Amino acid sequence: MPLPSPVFARHETFHPRFGWLKKGFDAAARDPEIFSREDAPALLGVGKNMVRSIRYWCSAFKLLAGDKPTEFGAKLLGDKGWDPFLEAPASLWWLHWKLLEPPCSATAWYFTFYLFRQVEFSAGELMDALGKYAETQEIRIAESSLKKDVLCFLRMYAEPDTNKRRLIEDSINCPFAELGIIESGGKGRHYNFRVGSKNNLPPEIVAAACLEFAARAGEQKTISISKLCYETGSPGLAFKLPESAICEAIERVEGSFDAIKLSESGGLVQLSFRENPIQLAEAILNNYYN
Repeated sequence: MPLPSPVFARHETFHPRFGWLKKGFDAAARDPEIFSREDAPALLGVGKNMVRSIRYWCSAFKLLAGDKPTEFGAKLLGDKGWDPFLEAPASLWWLHWKLLEPPCSATAWYFTFYLFRQVEFSAGELMDALGKYAETQEIRIAESSLKKDVLCFLRMYAEPDTNKRRLIEDSINCPFAELGIIESGGKGRHYNFRVGSKNNLPPEIVAAACLEFAARAGEQKTISISKLCYETGSPGLAFKLPESAICEAIERVEGSFDAIKLSESGGLVQLSFRENPIQLAEAILNNYYN
């Protein structure tokens, strides 16, 4: 899979906060030039730097393209969309998937979920690894930008240490901390990915992500569970799931969609599908939300 074009520290140090994605999407739907207007801070009710951050995040999550609503953005956040106010944890998981989906404009996020294989780490270790990755890709990036990305990433996803008031306040403002995908410990000095089943991650989201990932691989009608779990860009790495959790999710969904199933050949467990995987993924999501 091609690596993403490098994009660092475009978030103005702000992680996506509650209401920001809906606010930015709706504003752009009314006026695609909203983010370029001098009165944008007054119209959006935030500071100038936050305007730029909202614009960046709406684009990074594939809700906007060229400051105009995307088809995906309308399906999710439109007035008759799946979840206009992002009330369901499933929507946050799907947005997380779309953020990492190529083309990814959050390089540090792509690196940390897909290429950084440490389960336990400190902020410093993550920053060092990100810097080495940038060097191998011949990317010239200021250390300050790497630090901004790492701190923003951790504030966005990490469940806070109860002794850290600022982290608690940040997590309240950031819906993605609800995913519980990263835990912090040792007074916020160390972090670890929670690898395993997630109670708030619906099987439909996992199955749809598996089908979208399979579609990127070509025209075949099967894909191994090991690829779905461990390959760069896979749902297993994005959601930090073991093979057993992916299999369980597919088994739960295949009862409603006979076009997909788990199959085994020569000891290799595979996801098989008889229809277009992108259309199947959308059908699964439509069924889930409706």
